[in-house]
Amino acid sequence: MIQVTNSIALDEAEVQESFIRASGPGGQNVNKVESAVQLRFDVRNSPSLPEDVKARLERAAGKRLTNEGVLIITAQRFRTQERNREDAVNRLVELIRQATERPKPRRPTRPTLASKKRRLEAKGRRSEIKKGRGAKPAFD
Repeated sequence: MIQVTNSIALDEAEVQESFIRASGPGGQNVNKVESAVQLRFDVRNSPSLPEDVKARLERAAGKRLTNEGVLIITAQRFRTQERNREDAVNRLVELIRQATERPKPRRPTRPTLASKKRRLEAKGRRSEIKKGRGAKPAFD
């Protein structure tokens, strides 16, 4: 079990890992060893997550989510397979934790009287500047 929060835990069978060759520096080792980890997690069909968390997770995943609702996380930051595996799982857990937090509802506010006055004074100043541009100088 992968513990996400006190109330949410993922079954390890829900997460599929595959190993691929990492890109970037590393010399010959990069061409021979499959140290990068590609983690797949089916968000839409996961029995461990509540519906509201699934919806927020899909929004937070962005382009890492496929059309079928599978979240793909690729970890290739480290040189060893084991550390990349831990990194991928930690990133998945962190993403789900962010999705568990409900967004604070926005309460509409009205502008203060002082801010209205400042706005109108600024508009007046700007208007005077523009009026001054149009006036032709008088010849005496």
